[in-house]
Amino acid sequence: MKTTSIDATPQRPEGQRLLDAPMVVLDLPALLTQIRQEPIWQESDRNSITAYKTDGLRIVLLALRAGAELKTHTAPGIISVQVLEGHITFTAGPQVAELASGQLLTLHAGIPHSVVAVTEAVFLLTLAVSKP
Repeated sequence: MKTTSIDATPQRPEGQRLLDAPMVVLDLPALLTQIRQEPIWQESDRNSITAYKTDGLRIVLLALRAGAELKTHTAPGIISVQVLEGHITFTAGPQVAELASGQLLTLHAGIPHSVVAVTEAVFLLTLAVSKP
């Protein structure tokens, strides 16, 4: 198995960050502190960081300010949304789920959905994609 890391970027100039290895331990509180301290969080209604990325799986930590919206879109694989802080409204077609801290939702690939932060919210998005 290949180890993958990401180099420094203008938004994250501190240097390399491990994205994939045979075993990866994620410090979610540290990642959340990081995205809340970045300038984009001060200037925008959202910020996120890819915590893990491999061919078949991606894990992203997202923070949204109250009222922020992820407009209707689809995902190329099954997703899970685990709310760590706050309250979001997750809409998929006619179904609406009110999710608060500690709740988790799953959704199959290709289903149009949107997210609105009712309060400032943090959630972990996991995307599983089948290899072709």
